[in-house]
Amino acid sequence: MNIYFVGAGGIGMANLVRYYMRHGVAVAGYDRTPSQLTDELKREGALLTFKADETEIPAGFRNPAETLVVYTPAVPESNPILQYFRDNGFEVVKRAELLGRITRDTDAICVAGSHGKTTTSSMIANILRDTPGGCTAFLGGILRNTDSNLVLDEKSRISVIEADEYDRSFHRLHPWIAVVTSTDPDHLDIYGDEAGYLEGFAVFTSLIRPGGRLLMHTGLKLDPRVAEGVSISTYSGGPEGDWHAEDVRFGEGKITFTLAGPDGLRIENLSPGVPVEINVDNAVAAAAAAIMAGAGEQEVRRGLAEFRGARRRFEIWLDGTQKKGSAILIDDYAHSPNEVRASIRSVKKLYPGKRLTVIFQPHLYTRTRDFAPEFADALSEADHVIMPEIYPARELPIPGISSMTILDKVKNAEKTFCERKDLLNLIKNSNFEVLMTLGAADIDRLLPEIRDILS
Repeated sequence: MNIYFVGAGGIGMANLVRYYMRHGVAVAGYDRTPSQLTDELKREGALLTFKADETEIPAGFRNPAETLVVYTPAVPESNPILQYFRDNGFEVVKRAELLGRITRDTDAICVAGSHGKTTTSSMIANILRDTPGGCTAFLGGILRNTDSNLVLDEKSRISVIEADEYDRSFHRLHPWIAVVTSTDPDHLDIYGDEAGYLEGFAVFTSLIRPGGRLLMHTGLKLDPRVAEGVSISTYSGGPEGDWHAEDVRFGEGKITFTLAGPDGLRIENLSPGVPVEINVDNAVAAAAAAIMAGAGEQEVRRGLAEFRGARRRFEIWLDGTQKKGSAILIDDYAHSPNEVRASIRSVKKLYPGKRLTVIFQPHLYTRTRDFAPEFADALSEADHVIMPEIYPARELPIPGISSMTILDKVKNAEKTFCERKDLLNLIKNSNFEVLMTLGAADIDRLLPEIRDILS
């Protein structure tokens, strides 16, 4: 069986491309534009094209009896390659269906949430990959410890899955252990309203297999539905929850805390390798899930301490030590209001007294429309906000919705609109103490040039 991936360069698709290539499956695919990730996939053996034309499909992938077609919802239905496969009798499935097949055959740890799921699932993978049981992990970011979004252990029964709620994809999964990090409303173009969004998570929890476990952050509005025999526990980075952090200390570029768990469990002086305040929450969840899956104290300690983070998750590109007066450059994928607020507050705590400039690239017209006041309120905690035009991804423009829908509402901060094509010139002619790029769009493609300018 061959597999053709439509949208192969997406971060969530690329790990499946790698997984099946490593299992000896012939893989080809299409993506809209080349990227560092597609370059890596091509070097690893994937046959990729960037032209939406059915003539680009390799001859070996034109037999419906021999080729499975996998696509991501980010690809529009009008895509000519996707239409060709649909019109010619191929089995065409969403990415989530392929992940669902994997979770049926493994002990799956599935991490869901409107934010925190990439870092938490990456931490779990980094702990478990060095345990006797090992793990295979499908991550929504590039784990910098392995320089890949796939952790592969062909002998392991355990899989770690980032459970994406967009398009109800996580309803295809079959968790053994489910983690829910957050349920702040998002993707209202899919769910309609907050009640619909929470119902989506309730359906996800109902898929945990009998005898499995649900670990959810304290204070969520979620009313979980679980099968008979599924145990439920809570966690937080504060003093609440069955699993929680105590004695949290900041200093010397580190965060240190004690993990407290059920039955008197205590692991002192844990220190996540990426010292961001929100990572206390993520580390508690990751440690708890890993312990449920069989990890021991030393494996938890080492996996957290050596965790280098995922690309685009509070990734420090310049640390300010290059020369006196050098700027600090940080990139973060934060794309919901609470994530944006948490990132800005973390920077303020790490670099007190320094002026923080944020370049925030809005992602999607619908998200901008639905959460403009909340984004503006979060961004107002920066000293200066620079905003380019909206990155539309899969969407068509919505009349009356633009970056100014957010920027006009920002208060107590200097604010600048700058088209994306002019950002580098703006940066060349400015002075920064701390510059942070935020958002789920393609702002990260400018980071090498921004780094060169600032250094």
